[in-house]
Amino acid sequence: MADRPAAARPFDAVLCDVDNVIRHFDSTHLESLERVAGVAEGTTKKVAFSPEVDGPLLLGRITEQEWVASIARGLTGLVDEETGWALGTALLESPFRADETVLDLLRRARVRVPLVLVTNATLGLERDLEAMGLTELADDVVSSARVGLVKPDRRILELGAARAGVRPERCLFVDDTLENVEAATALGMTAVHFRTAADLEQALRPLFG
Repeated sequence: MADRPAAARPFDAVLCDVDNVIRHFDSTHLESLERVAGVAEGTTKKVAFSPEVDGPLLLGRITEQEWVASIARGLTGLVDEETGWALGTALLESPFRADETVLDLLRRARVRVPLVLVTNATLGLERDLEAMGLTELADDVVSSARVGLVKPDRRILELGAARAGVRPERCLFVDDTLENVEAATALGMTAVHFRTAADLEQALRPLFG
């Protein structure tokens, strides 16, 4: 099928999140440790992803090991220090995989328009992309830890559009977090709240004719 002419496209670039869209984590080991420690599953993540704990990490102000230390401190009173460190380390070292269906869709889209990854990430993002064989997936990567801006800050979205070389209102923005989707919509972007690969496929359909 022939490509849809550029003039007929609803967007001229794709800005895509990484975690929970492209990359998915396996929390099985962490949850097992939580059960042994006698805390509810999800407790470690609740502490780790609270703004005061992961905010500095996502801004590139602390290392991943310093984040683990913050998690351990946040678990004080629930578990002993050694267990807190073990839980934080298990979260940091959770195995991950890339969704091949999503990758296929993004690669097809990139043939037609620029693809920029816009993600709240740690300073280890480049290492992780390399581990997944994805260093060449996108035309550019805008990582919060590298630029000092965290979604839903409109400035990181605007930076993503600039890296793609298009105006914000000519971007398709893909993210699993509703707050980020709403921020993109407020900028005039076409935005999709990602839950499954089918959401992405439907959003990209106008590119494929």
